[in-house]
Amino acid sequence: MSGTELTKRRLLDAARVEFSSYGIAGARVNRIAERAGVNKERIYGHFQSKEGLFKAVISEAMAELVQEVRPGEGSIGDYVGRIFDHHRNDPTLLRLLIFEGLQDGYVGSSDASGRSVWYENAAKSVAASADVPEADSGRLLLTLIGLGAWPMVMPQLSRLCQEATGETADLAMLKDFVVTFAERGAGVRPPSDEA
Repeated sequence: MSGTELTKRRLLDAARVEFSSYGIAGARVNRIAERAGVNKERIYGHFQSKEGLFKAVISEAMAELVQEVRPGEGSIGDYVGRIFDHHRNDPTLLRLLIFEGLQDGYVGSSDASGRSVWYENAAKSVAASADVPEADSGRLLLTLIGLGAWPMVMPQLSRLCQEATGETADLAMLKDFVVTFAERGAGVRPPSDEA
């Protein structure tokens, strides 16, 4: 890796921590540069602005999701389970997306066309695997993402809801429930444990 590539990598890693902790509005280029061990001018040299750096960080986190969580592979429940596991193992992308959504007037769009194409293809893949009309594919995709991601977005709510009936908050049990719920909601019968 060249010196330029190494500097860029360190900036992306430092920015991921900063943006997922403070959002785009609260992030400070001085802290990013300090964490990366470089002059803050390198941020502008590589990414033009703090917003450009944020877009690069979110694009990279989305690319990781795309590699790990592929819609249309396996059942609807498998897809929801992969979403659940991805965000349980690394909630960074969720935090970045929340901050992106909270930013007043920010639509996050240098990569919007790339993201739009991915969601379009994902919606079609999910609709085909669930045998639902393409007209419902976007709503189905949003629902499935919500089922898999929401427990990690609101961990305190996940815990409180599970404990509301005297149960222990257990992510494995919650994942099993969500996966089964997704299968049933999509009209797919989960495999029976009975022989």
